[in-house]
Amino acid sequence: MRTILVVGGGYAGFYTAWKLEKKLRRGEARVIVVDPRPYMTYQPFLPEVVAGSVEARHAAVSLRRHLRKTRLVTGTVTRIDHAHRTVTVRPPVGPEFPLDYDIIVVTAGAVTRKLAVPGIPESAIGMKHVEEAVAIRDRLLTAFDQASTLSPGPERQRLLTVTFVGGGFSGVEGFGELLGLATALVKRYPELSADELRFHLVEARDRILPEVTDKPGEWVVRSLEKRGARVHLNAQLVDATGGHIVLSTGEEFDSELIVWTVGNGANPMVHNHTDLPIDARGMLVVRADLRVGTDDAPVEDAWGAGDDAAVPDLAAAHHGASTVPNAQHAVRQGKLLAKNLIATLRGRRTKPYVHHSLGTVATLGLGRGIFQYHRLVIKGFPAWVMHRGYHVLAVPTWERKVRVLAVWATAAFFGRDIVSLASVQHPRDAFVTGGDLVLSASDAPRS
Repeated sequence: MRTILVVGGGYAGFYTAWKLEKKLRRGEARVIVVDPRPYMTYQPFLPEVVAGSVEARHAAVSLRRHLRKTRLVTGTVTRIDHAHRTVTVRPPVGPEFPLDYDIIVVTAGAVTRKLAVPGIPESAIGMKHVEEAVAIRDRLLTAFDQASTLSPGPERQRLLTVTFVGGGFSGVEGFGELLGLATALVKRYPELSADELRFHLVEARDRILPEVTDKPGEWVVRSLEKRGARVHLNAQLVDATGGHIVLSTGEEFDSELIVWTVGNGANPMVHNHTDLPIDARGMLVVRADLRVGTDDAPVEDAWGAGDDAAVPDLAAAHHGASTVPNAQHAVRQGKLLAKNLIATLRGRRTKPYVHHSLGTVATLGLGRGIFQYHRLVIKGFPAWVMHRGYHVLAVPTWERKVRVLAVWATAAFFGRDIVSLASVQHPRDAFVTGGDLVLSASDAPRS
């Protein structure tokens, strides 16, 4: 029996394995998925996790619950040696070990792109995983609790200041949702006022949301600014040491919460630790049918899809374009990859990947959104309803759809939960201190 090894359990990897389970005949092949996390993150829900509109666990699809015929290996693939049909796996506990295969599917995904900005590694939080979205929400809620005990001044202002770096879809959606949560929170804190909130969105280009055209993008900026936000266009973050923000425009301010959403970068494993062909950007070279290689030089028994693969975009207006790294493409590529892989096992012809965009939709906070399909633009509440409707249909499995709908229905009657669980990051503190006051350095007795 042949072994199909799937590297990565994200969108493309999950859907590849899921469809293979349903279509493979008994004894035809076995499937192994290697991923450091036991779940697939449905990233379009992360902005709503940030705002408390979706429970964190409901944005994560359990691999073991839904891939019941697949062998799941918890670990990170650190090297692919396709010449010898083996990968090296680093588990969370114990030494690295080799794993053999007959066919490999590389869907390792991209990583958050980092820039050499002082203070960012120490101060910023990304927004690519569920735990990051939860941390962002808890940091904001904790900051409100702390600020409410302080008199007006620089420290209170710092606690009520939020900075998002990056004006792509992830950044704008997260920014809009967190701004909506903060505006709603003020009503629960009579000690604070909405005028004290400082929300900054920093974008190096002259516009945000590059996936939409100019006028809708300008409308989003105006909409955010009407809600009290500051959008800094043509501005770069120069320094963030100690939470002190310095922009290339000369503006400076202190920020309690810094969220880094500047886009994706090539996966280091794919870029540096594989003998499979990669392009100048560090992306896996694949053909239109998702096989690794080119039409002139295909690589036998190797496939790739998702954010770490340069998949030719046959629906693009100009030749040579690659599909953009988003959920629409990754899901559909995973499904087609499974079909094409089975077709080759059974001696049939493969099909090329072609997908015409269904449009672009984004949430900007509770009851606010924007949708664009060619020249059709829908704004405000209707777009927000379309956003929720599309993603509850797109999230895999009925189990997750029902859970998300239940949370939305509950929130419609009782509002969002505003409890911070930031203390879970230090679960032993209460046990260790036993209720004793922990003195700061300034309060400690002097000898």
